[in-house]
Amino acid sequence: MASLLAVNSAASLWGPYKDIWQTVGNAIWRRQPEAVHLVDLVLKKHKPDFISLFKNPAKNVQQHEKIQKASTEGVAIQGQQGTRLLPEQLIREAFILSDLFDIGELAAVELLLAGEHQQPHFPGLTRGLVAVLLYWDGKRCIANSLKALIQSRRGKTWTLELSPELVSMTTRFTDELMEQGLTHKILTLVSQIDVNNEFEKLQRERGLGSEKHRKEVSDLIKECRQSLAESLFSWTCQSPLSKDDTLLLIGHLERVTVEASGSLDSVNLALVMALLYCFDISFIEQGAEDREDIIHQLPLLTERQYISSIHSRLQDSQPWKLPGLQATVRLAWALALRGISQLSDVPALAEFTEADEAMAELAIADNIFLFLTESVVGSENFYQEEFYIRRIHNLITDFLALMPMKVKQLRNRADEDARMIHMSLHMGNDLPISLRRDLEHLMLLVAELYKKNPFNLELALEYWCPSEPLQTSTIMGSYLGVAHQRPPQRQVVLSKFVRQMGDLLPPTIYIPYLKMLQGLASGPQCAHYCFSLLKVNGSSHAENIQGAGGSPVSWEHFFHSLMLYHEHLRKDLPSADSVQYRHLPLRGITQKEQDGLIAFLQLTTTIITWILQTVRIPSQRQAIGIEVELNEIESRCEEYPLTRAFCQLISTLVESSFPSNLGAGLRPPGFDPYLQFLRDSVFLRFRTRAYRRAAEKWEVAEVVLEVFYKLLRDYEPQLEDFVDQFVELRGEEIIAYKPPGFSLMYHLLNESPMLELSLSLLEEGVKQLDTYAPFPGKKHLEKAVQHCLALLNLTLQKENLFMDLLRESQLALIVTPLEQLLQGINPRTKKADNVVNIARYLYHGNSNPELAFESAKILCCISCNSNIQIKLVGDFTHDQSVSQKLMAGFVECLDSEDAEEFINPEEELEPDKKLARIRHETRIHILNLLITSLERNPPNLALYLLGFELKKPVSTTNLQDPGVLGCPRTCLHAILNILEKGTEGRTGPIAVRESPQLAELCYQVIYQLCACSDTSGPTMRYLRTSQDFLFSQLQHLPFSNREYEISMLNQMSWLMKTASIELRVTSLNRQRSHTQRLLHLLLDDMPVKPYSDGEGGIEDENRSVSGFLHFDTATKVRRKILSILDSIDFSQEIPEPLQLDFFDRAQIEQVIANCEHKNLRGQTVCNVKLLHRVLVAEVNALQGMAAIGQRPLLMEEISTILQYVVGRNKLLQCLHAKRHALESWRQLVEIILTACPQDLIQAEDRQLIIRDLLQDVHDKMLDDDAAQELMPVVAGAVFTLTAHLSQSVRTEQKQPQPPPLTAAGPGESQFVLMLDSSFTSPPAPECMTVGFASIGDSSLHIILKKLLDFILKTGGGFQRVRTHLYGSLLYYLQMAQRPDEPDTLEAAKKTMWERLTAPEDAFSKLQRENIAIIESYGAALMEVVCRDACDGHEIGRMLALALLDRIVSVDKQQQWLLYLSNSGYLKVLVDSLAEDDLTLQSLLTPQPPLLKALYTYESKMAFLTRVAKIQQGALELLKSGVIVRLAQCQVYDMRPEIDHQGLFGMRDPPVFIPAPVDRYRQILLPALQLCQVILTSSMAQHLQAAGQVLQFLISHSDTIQAILRCQDVSAGSLQELALLTGIISKAALPGVLSELDVDVTEGSLMELQGHIGRFQRQCLGLLSRFGGSDRLRQFKFQDGVEGDRMNKRDEIELAMQQICANVMEYCQSLMLQSSPTFQHAVCLFTPSLSETINREGPRQDTQAPVVPYWRLPGLGIIVYLLKQSANDFFTYYDSHRQNVNKLQNVEQLPPDEIKELCQSVMPAGVDKISTSQKYILARRRLVKLINNRAKLLSLCSYIIETCLFIFWRHLEYYLLRCTPTDSQDSLLASRAAFKSRRLQDAFTSDTNLDFRSGLTRVSQHDIEQLQIEAINAFGESLQKKLLDIEGLYSKVRSRYCFIQALVRRIRGLLRLSRG
Repeated sequence: MASLLAVNSAASLWGPYKDIWQTVGNAIWRRQPEAVHLVDLVLKKHKPDFISLFKNPAKNVQQHEKIQKASTEGVAIQGQQGTRLLPEQLIREAFILSDLFDIGELAAVELLLAGEHQQPHFPGLTRGLVAVLLYWDGKRCIANSLKALIQSRRGKTWTLELSPELVSMTTRFTDELMEQGLTHKILTLVSQIDVNNEFEKLQRERGLGSEKHRKEVSDLIKECRQSLAESLFSWTCQSPLSKDDTLLLIGHLERVTVEASGSLDSVNLALVMALLYCFDISFIEQGAEDREDIIHQLPLLTERQYISSIHSRLQDSQPWKLPGLQATVRLAWALALRGISQLSDVPALAEFTEADEAMAELAIADNIFLFLTESVVGSENFYQEEFYIRRIHNLITDFLALMPMKVKQLRNRADEDARMIHMSLHMGNDLPISLRRDLEHLMLLVAELYKKNPFNLELALEYWCPSEPLQTSTIMGSYLGVAHQRPPQRQVVLSKFVRQMGDLLPPTIYIPYLKMLQGLASGPQCAHYCFSLLKVNGSSHAENIQGAGGSPVSWEHFFHSLMLYHEHLRKDLPSADSVQYRHLPLRGITQKEQDGLIAFLQLTTTIITWILQTVRIPSQRQAIGIEVELNEIESRCEEYPLTRAFCQLISTLVESSFPSNLGAGLRPPGFDPYLQFLRDSVFLRFRTRAYRRAAEKWEVAEVVLEVFYKLLRDYEPQLEDFVDQFVELRGEEIIAYKPPGFSLMYHLLNESPMLELSLSLLEEGVKQLDTYAPFPGKKHLEKAVQHCLALLNLTLQKENLFMDLLRESQLALIVTPLEQLLQGINPRTKKADNVVNIARYLYHGNSNPELAFESAKILCCISCNSNIQIKLVGDFTHDQSVSQKLMAGFVECLDSEDAEEFINPEEELEPDKKLARIRHETRIHILNLLITSLERNPPNLALYLLGFELKKPVSTTNLQDPGVLGCPRTCLHAILNILEKGTEGRTGPIAVRESPQLAELCYQVIYQLCACSDTSGPTMRYLRTSQDFLFSQLQHLPFSNREYEISMLNQMSWLMKTASIELRVTSLNRQRSHTQRLLHLLLDDMPVKPYSDGEGGIEDENRSVSGFLHFDTATKVRRKILSILDSIDFSQEIPEPLQLDFFDRAQIEQVIANCEHKNLRGQTVCNVKLLHRVLVAEVNALQGMAAIGQRPLLMEEISTILQYVVGRNKLLQCLHAKRHALESWRQLVEIILTACPQDLIQAEDRQLIIRDLLQDVHDKMLDDDAAQELMPVVAGAVFTLTAHLSQSVRTEQKQPQPPPLTAAGPGESQFVLMLDSSFTSPPAPECMTVGFASIGDSSLHIILKKLLDFILKTGGGFQRVRTHLYGSLLYYLQMAQRPDEPDTLEAAKKTMWERLTAPEDAFSKLQRENIAIIESYGAALMEVVCRDACDGHEIGRMLALALLDRIVSVDKQQQWLLYLSNSGYLKVLVDSLAEDDLTLQSLLTPQPPLLKALYTYESKMAFLTRVAKIQQGALELLKSGVIVRLAQCQVYDMRPEIDHQGLFGMRDPPVFIPAPVDRYRQILLPALQLCQVILTSSMAQHLQAAGQVLQFLISHSDTIQAILRCQDVSAGSLQELALLTGIISKAALPGVLSELDVDVTEGSLMELQGHIGRFQRQCLGLLSRFGGSDRLRQFKFQDGVEGDRMNKRDEIELAMQQICANVMEYCQSLMLQSSPTFQHAVCLFTPSLSETINREGPRQDTQAPVVPYWRLPGLGIIVYLLKQSANDFFTYYDSHRQNVNKLQNVEQLPPDEIKELCQSVMPAGVDKISTSQKYILARRRLVKLINNRAKLLSLCSYIIETCLFIFWRHLEYYLLRCTPTDSQDSLLASRAAFKSRRLQDAFTSDTNLDFRSGLTRVSQHDIEQLQIEAINAFGESLQKKLLDIEGLYSKVRSRYCFIQALVRRIRGLLRLSRG
């Protein structure tokens, strides 16, 4: 029992019924195939609800007690655990509700709980009031479902074309209901339910709220009754009722009455029609294919019992409440009997069928035709149902066709009566009482029935039988077939009726006959037939115009009569003073005649309207007469028919444009007097006039506002409107009138009475609508308000152009923008509430969609202005109740559900389609309003409408579901609701298919909210937690909707962009589960997820590489990210070019270009309307007869042009949408690859995903049809993807392998590359299958080929696209580059043979294959890349150069180098250095222009340096004179002064634009590097190269000297020195001068020698600066980031050692070159070791004495350098060893050390990266450190060896060969000196240093001192160190025992005694 007493939270009296209606609607109306199965389930489940229709659960004592205690014990709720306590208040309300509706107590509680839940949807209502709505809504849903089910039955009248399965199901189900007594239940309910009674009950219990609530409740109750009645009607249309049911229905109709207006209400009308369809046998004639089956089912034809019961019931003389209704049913029965009697195959029913005449007679006696006219056809619902119209049509036509004798009888009686009336009038007697007017009523019925034609049925065609075929092939009778076929008998009879009735027409039925013709002429074809009839009548009766008693109906007769009347009246004009009487004494026209004329004029109007569609009458009428009429006559009578007719006439006239010279000759031409009259006399005074009929007030307003609307709609501001035009009138010049549109604009852009009245009218309108009560003239008030709003709209649209033109002109008019005027104070309320009043119309969006539409449009227009936004937010929110209403209005409009139908605007729409379209457009405007508002600063309207905080900062908002914490339902909820519908099913969001444009804007609003920093946080939190929005939407991507491709692409774009933001945000906030869920959704290619979160182990093993390489296609699905890409079609159809016969094509193109403008989305499209106007104006300007003749052809060509432009616009929009979608896709891919945590996607997966993406995107782009406009986006995506592929592959290779199974040899580095492991040790099992990367070499090759194809596809243009592709190619080629390996000093142990025979490793293999692929593309590719490297966009040039650099470096065959030099590109590059020289000079100013030139220069030099590294390349460069070019460049001479307060160059904060000195270095260093490389690699032409470099040095000698002298110790200046000393050491040598190309004269030779001498002296001087590394010891770094400082320190150390090494190399070269034999030694150092002693003294801090360069340094400096280097060596060696150990055990290092290592690579943000990434960075830093130390070690060892060699040479010279100056051998010595000088001359023409001056001063004492000091300095400890170094390092490097040999010699020298 407990379960029975559980509460259903969805309310069993509402929720389930709502679901039934939804399901039935989906299956029957929305045709969703998957809903059919659901319908079956729902019907089986809820069959009892249908059987017991509207029966409520009864009250129950148990329930009563249970609920009574619910406040203490609580109640159970279905589907929830535990119980819920109910508040006392709710329990009290439940008992009231239970009594009110007589429902069970539990059901009442359920309704209240559901009401509480639904409250946000009904702002301003309590839960009790909502419960009342839900109760009736439940009833409505069940009634509507029943109606829909019955309408879908199989039957005799219609078919909905549903699936047979569904139709059988519903037919079977409804048959069962009928058997259970459905008819009885429906009829009982219809009579029981009564709105007034229900309202009384509700009123007593306070169950009614606001006016809106009352209206909603009454609408629901009415809809319930209506749907029940229509269910019965639908049943009888499809299937007959049984005998008993038919009698029940007759019994119900006997008691029916009419409304006050005399017509039947809609419910009774439906029941009457139901009965009429019971007696309907017309379908038998139509010959349906299942006719036989239906006949057998029809009791009317098969059951005698049925006929007899009904016949006796209808013959019964008991009168009904409505005799007319009884008559109608009798006539229908009589006709049914007559119809049956004519069927051959019906059993004998003669006794009944004989009685048909009598039955019909009874019916006619009861005035049936009058009743049908007034009560049936006159009912307001009659024309809303096609099958009502068809049934009454059949009734009348059956009567005319089946009972011709009866019709004849009616005519005879009418003739008889006419004669009697004639005689009575003649004799002057009273009219006889026995007159009947049946024929007249019949005619008036026909007139009324066919007058309206809402479904374009044109049923009246049956009355016209074409005597001869009409000219146009389209106009035929209603019978089908060809013109010569005979029309059916029925049509012949009916047309005869029409013709014969007009013969010898008695005057009494003259007017009814005309009215009948007017009805029968309604419709395009009928009007033609009627016109012909009137024409034919005239001609055949021409002689009989005044014939005996007849009044023929013909054009001729009518116009003849008019003429006679006209002449008669002119003879007899009334005198002027009688004008004031209302009814002129119409002598000669009686009232009867006047009515006849009016009837004929109405007939004429109908015919003309249908034939011509528009009426054009030139009007020359003066306004003066009408003004008197209005002010004096109509106002007195309080009726205004003439004013309204005049306004209608004007309205029709302005429709077709009025002549510009209107009224010329009598007054200034123009429309202005009419406008003034309409504005000042009609509109401005319409409220103050008195009206006898209240509705007429609004009729006047409507019709005059309509004229204003049309005038303003057709007005386009032109420049000439703003210049006063003069016209001549009666000989004087006067100012002409302005166009009426101008005048209206002027009045609406000022605080004019017209604007004030319009705004006041809007206020009154919304007040009236807020009452929800009907009042006279409501329809007209609504139309008037609509025109008012439309006027404001038009003004807003045209005001910008109008005001721009006004500013340009000289007119002295002042206007104010309308949006500002709308902000004005409302004089009635004293508040600025005009815009609020306009917005309040949205609240009536359901009842008045047009008003809501116009209102939304205005709000959208004025929302563009930020200042207005702030005011509006204030106005909208300052009154709480108004604010709630406005919010509810916006939400209600967004909630309206109408599919978007893209229909041609030209087509006439059915009213409900039209309304659906208007509602849809309103939603679009509201969304556009939100989008524009969101772009403005807060507070703005969008934030208010979407539910954000306005008083506090926006970002503090906490969005909630509606109803939670009192949060109202906002536009955001409505938008999410639109997008959410359908996401649970397989098909995806419904809006995407049914309202694509709407869905697109919804997604855009959501994206904007997520993208804007203020709203992003709250929105994304809400979407993530409450809605799970993104996941549920993304799983349905890609959307497929080829029909609306543009919208579909934009929808996906906004959604993908939002997803990108979400991924980025969740990654940043470390919400891993969210990120992971979305990534799986987008990237997985397994239908079921094969991996569970957080469990590695076995599962991961299976997903390793080998798992992936078994391409098991069966289980794979396409990754979502790829299928989204598939859905973007890269091909684009281009409209056919214009083929024009009249217009000039070039000029048309020009005009189209002039009409282009930016649309809302920022796309440039052509304004089609403007273009149309321009072209039509052009055609109108043509003069002459030929132009008039050709006009149709010209107009046709204009339409061709417009179609072309529409196609072109669509093309542009489509391309824009595709670009947008691709951009968003690219953004999503980039975010996935860059922003999401790397460890969420495994390395192999990552590569596979990138491979798939790259291959797909290339395939789509390389397709022949792909649109070139998409190239840039694709190239960008390719760039990103390749970069990530490269990174992924290289990261994979850097991961150290676990040690192989067999331990590697002792010398093996632990750091074996993953790929080398297969060669250096027995391969581990996994490594067998792996190619280069996880994805295998072949995939990489495919990607490379596609990249190259893409580059070639771009052809000559698209350099920017190629820039991306070059970047991609560089990243790709980077994969095959060896990563930095640590130089462990052990590699050298391998012998040369081992190295040569080692198998090719994976890098070399990939590199070789890459270059083979690249070379297979031949010269085409080379040409493209080389051309880009030489000219074009800077970035393109840089990347092309970088690419050339890369290719040349790996191109072993040197194909590219050959091409470069042979095709002259290399020469071009070299020559372009001259141009660069000029631009580079401008870069050295303190504030440089852009640095582009510097970067391209650096790229160029880098490339040339790369070429120079190849021997052949160096030769080519020497040939092309690159160094000569450099020597000519002047920029190198512009060395800026160094800023000395930042002596160490570290104090200035680093900025992006480097300081002038740094910029200079960026220019100089590449040049020095190039020289150095050329010197190194030009073996054969070494001297030639050195000679050119020497020239370079000499031509820039001032700069060179300055660098050599510079005292700065920054990294930059040391690098300069290091490079420079390297060049000098190779170029400034004695042997080079002889190689110079120049013609050397004696003088120039001296000069050159002077230069070289200076270089040599300065270089030696450097030793004293850097030999002692004192500076380095003092080098304290003051500032700079930790990591940065470390890096700088390493650079400086390296540079200093390099400088020392270079100088020592130079010394060695000089000594060797100058003295080929030991006998002739050249000494560079004096025999003094004092400097060493000085330096090793106690004062470490004193500055080392700078040796003046003209004095030779002593040998002490060499010894000092030797010692220093030996000490440094051991420091570096230890550091190197430690780092190698650290590298091998990175994971074991302490965290602080790891952090420190990382910071030097990545100064900021180390804390944010994962541990694995930290290890990667630490490894990178350690490798760098190891390699730095290895370089330093090699430099140290080189310096030591060179120092030892020089020390030994000098010692040998001084101790063995030198003759001291003070010995007795001085003479000999001088001769020796002379001799050596000669020898020197012989060997070199270089004077070098003045060695003699050094030598001449060597005394005996010096030599002895030297010996003593040398012994001290070169002690045991030093020797041991040197030998250790050799053991540790040199042997490893294979220079065996050089140090050892030199040490031995020096020791030997020092032991020698001079003797």
